[in-house]
Amino acid sequence: MPCTPGLMDQLSMSPQCRDDVRLPGLSESLERLETLHPRLCPRQVLGVRIGLCAGTLLSIDLPRADKRLLVVTETDGCFADGLSSATGCWLGRRTLRLVDFGKVAATVLDKATWRAVRVWPRPQVRQQAERYAPHAADRWHAQLAAYQVMPNHELLCWKWVELEESFAAGIGSRGTWTVCQACGEEILYQREVRRTAVLLCRGCAGKQYWRPSGRVR
Repeated sequence: MPCTPGLMDQLSMSPQCRDDVRLPGLSESLERLETLHPRLCPRQVLGVRIGLCAGTLLSIDLPRADKRLLVVTETDGCFADGLSSATGCWLGRRTLRLVDFGKVAATVLDKATWRAVRVWPRPQVRQQAERYAPHAADRWHAQLAAYQVMPNHELLCWKWVELEESFAAGIGSRGTWTVCQACGEEILYQREVRRTAVLLCRGCAGKQYWRPSGRVR
């Protein structure tokens, strides 16, 4: 649940931390998650905080109703939903991408300026959470409460980055498509692979994630 006044009273917070919990968009982002998940969890909160931090660093208002931002999440699940709730970037809008490194981290690109920042939790953040919420029932609840109120500089790390040229080229153009010359299936958004004079989908080019177990029907 969002950090209510009753929960805040149980936390060991500095005045600076009380200011941070009023970060614009925090409460609203957590409330939006209530429609997606039966309960709030620490990774959802981290997703929200990372998304909001990136917006602050890029000096851009959140959440977005347009497609100015591209968010690249390095894991899926609850964390990714927290990112989407904060930024307005979703898989279905083609403004969220998954590069599955199994990391709670995200890179946010402002396509208007091509500035990008990668944000992730500090290594000892779980231990820090217990200091911020000494009266929590257990570590999970300590993280849930503390991640909502810890100041950005204690909760998160960030660095400015540039997207690799191959990845940036894969952002693609709306409405573009071609046909794989091996399987005949359509390929959207410039995801084809060129082998000499032949255009292939990534599966036919050797990057398939499945193997056949029956004939095509």
